Amino acid sequence: MSKALPEIRCDLMIVGTGLTGMAAALFAAKAGVDTVQVGLTSELNYASGLLDLMGIHPVAEQRAWTSPWAAVEQLVRDEPAHPYALLTETEMRSALTGFLDFLKRSGLPYWTDGDRNVQVITPAGTLKSTYAVPSTLVNGIRSFAAQRPCRIIDIEGLKGFSARQIVTSLGAHWPRLKAGRIAFPDALPGEQYPEHMARYLEIPAARARLADVIRAALGPDEDVGLPAILGLYNTMAVFEDLQQRIERPLFEIPIMPPAVAGLRLKHVFEQNLGGPKLRCLQANEVFSATMKTGQDFRFEVGRQGRESVVRARAAILATGRFFGKGLRADRQCVRETLFDLPVAQPDDRRHWHRGDLLDPRGHAVNRAGLATDRHLRPLDAAGRAAHPLLFAAGSILAHQDWARMKCGAGLAVTTAYSAVQRCRELIAIVK
Repeated sequence: MSKALPEIRCDLMIVGTGLTGMAAALFAAKAGVDTVQVGLTSELNYASGLLDLMGIHPVAEQRAWTSPWAAVEQLVRDEPAHPYALLTETEMRSALTGFLDFLKRSGLPYWTDGDRNVQVITPAGTLKSTYAVPSTLVNGIRSFAAQRPCRIIDIEGLKGFSARQIVTSLGAHWPRLKAGRIAFPDALPGEQYPEHMARYLEIPAARARLADVIRAALGPDEDVGLPAILGLYNTMAVFEDLQQRIERPLFEIPIMPPAVAGLRLKHVFEQNLGGPKLRCLQANEVFSATMKTGQDFRFEVGRQGRESVVRARAAILATGRFFGKGLRADRQCVRETLFDLPVAQPDDRRHWHRGDLLDPRGHAVNRAGLATDRHLRPLDAAGRAAHPLLFAAGSILAHQDWARMKCGAGLAVTTAYSAVQRCRELIAIVK
């Protein structure tokens, strides 16, 4: 006879530890909801660190917007099925304010230019429009705007970041931009890894050696751009100390994932997200999930197999799309992996993709996901809420193409906030 698994009871189960899941856990903890969060290796490892709200609409026209809020307003008029159409501007602003306040209190402050999108340098040497950026990037935005003399410095052995490529790509827009290359202090020969360098720079003596190397590579009055490697746990202290040592305006440039920027976010959440009613079961997998109207959800979870049962009155799916394993595709269709909920998608797989891989309109499969009601509750095959207290948030939602629209982080944070608020309201009603 098999041994009964130990049980954990809660009001809310959050499935997912990516940006959406972490944001939902943050808002649930702040609201005092008795919550359990479960998830495997976080997608945060691959996050750029930028917080996009809304940058491109319509996608086919590649129209870039200075005001993300004006872009959202136009999007909702043009595409009323988009998840943003289910939210109010007040909700969205409250979500972003609460999220950014948390990051600031946790020692990882972000910067916004009021209600405007800003242009950030990418590792490919292009300019990307985004809403909020880590404070370590701000001097780069200002240096470009003022067309100051600047040197982008890369590191011998660091792949995916080329100062020469950045300067070649941006040179026509920034004539006083130059490239430089240094050897990272005390590094062994061969490939260099961003995480290792970021950890090393937590040591003051390491920063002093790096500052000496950087100063020797600079011309007169040049600002300095570095790949995003300036610390992992105490980023602002590392950044400010190095800037003081080189006595020049300093800024980071995001690097290709997996990247330090995502690891910083992961660390901040793991160290600072909590509360008396939040239990985070990190590196746990959901092996089975059942739901029945009028009954609690039942999840079997664990690290090495089924180790415990979580019973929850409500649940939020923050499981992501294919990479996060919230969705999977077979030869016939796209499926939701936890409850086998209906997925909004083309009727025929032949219609998933357009003939041109780089078609500016994108591909229909990119908008596949869970359709919901106005409360962010996934719909069943009859078009009704699949369960009164089941919610979905983030990229698993249908009718959006976050990568092309430049709204991924905004979608994660705002729908997580709204899912938690509506969950609280409906739990109270069901009680």
